[in-house]
Amino acid sequence: MFENTIINTQNQLENKCKNLKNEKKIAVDLEADSMYHFKEKICVIQIADSRGPFIIDPLIINNLSFLEPILEDSKITKIFHGADFDIRSFYRDYNIKINNLFDTEIASRFLGIKERSLAALLKKYFNISIDKTLQKTDWSKRPLSKKMILYSLTDVKYLIELSEILKKELINIKRLEWAKEEFELQTRVRYENNNTPLFLKFKGAGKMNRKSLGILENLLKMRQKIAKQKNRPLFKIISSNSIAKLAYEKPISITQLKKIKALSPIEIKIYGNACIKAILMGLEIKDENLPLYPQKKKPEFNPNVSGRIKALKKMRLEKSKETGIESGFLINNNLIIAIANKFPLNKEELIKIKGMKNWQKQILSNNIIETMKKCD
Repeated sequence: MFENTIINTQNQLENKCKNLKNEKKIAVDLEADSMYHFKEKICVIQIADSRGPFIIDPLIINNLSFLEPILEDSKITKIFHGADFDIRSFYRDYNIKINNLFDTEIASRFLGIKERSLAALLKKYFNISIDKTLQKTDWSKRPLSKKMILYSLTDVKYLIELSEILKKELINIKRLEWAKEEFELQTRVRYENNNTPLFLKFKGAGKMNRKSLGILENLLKMRQKIAKQKNRPLFKIISSNSIAKLAYEKPISITQLKKIKALSPIEIKIYGNACIKAILMGLEIKDENLPLYPQKKKPEFNPNVSGRIKALKKMRLEKSKETGIESGFLINNNLIIAIANKFPLNKEELIKIKGMKNWQKQILSNNIIETMKKCD
């Protein structure tokens, strides 16, 4: 049944990509293994062209050089649904860029569609129900089961047709160019690769004192080292809630560790001594060397600026209802604050404000200026 749908040799991939060069549009999706391994990787690549859907197995074919020019070809439209993760992953794993994107999730935003999951869209437009129970499966397992293959093929099978429907709807309400601008911006997203302290990305760290932060950083490094050694995701070593409790309570013995109930008996047996060692190391850090969480000062607004922000948010809500575009997508709070501070009273002043996209200017310019003039 699936003999011709799985590409798992270099020769097969080369032949398939020769055909893809002649396509005007292809649908693309991928599956990864972040729920099961320390270092996430792409495990399955699904593509649909005019002939139908197929799968590329990147765990067997580790050289995707034939696919790279297809995905980067600006003459071929690449159709994704919610492309952010996929674009970041292709660049991280293979240094592949995606050019000429059509994202059906973004298109749905401009059409005012509230339920934008792929399952919801397939139900809405094709009356097709898809099984999403395999969404969290381990896609690094081989061989792929028939159920996994069918699931992955379904994710791209209808994307080309769906994109055509959504594109027509966007043209009918004159929003295609707006969507194209967002598509292009989406192609630029990348994963950050920096060596900042681990606690900076830990939820709740900003509320901890410096002593707890020092212990937290040691615990996070300990967890990361173990996760890397075992090739398991961080949350499958020790949960973040447990890590936070350890940083707050600071147990320095197995007896104390058992008493605070931050870890299960099995976790104490496996990781207890490592946790205590990390905590003791944190307690030994001199006060002047303790980490400091960078506190973002809340901007102090004068009454005029506060009034402008309130007026702009009211305008945003009204415009959201009028256009059907969700308010946070229409214009975010950071941009509203920037506008309120700059206080533009004409289009020349407005276009100087960084961060406004062309489609936002087209929809909102007159409303923003009118709102500001009322605040004058």
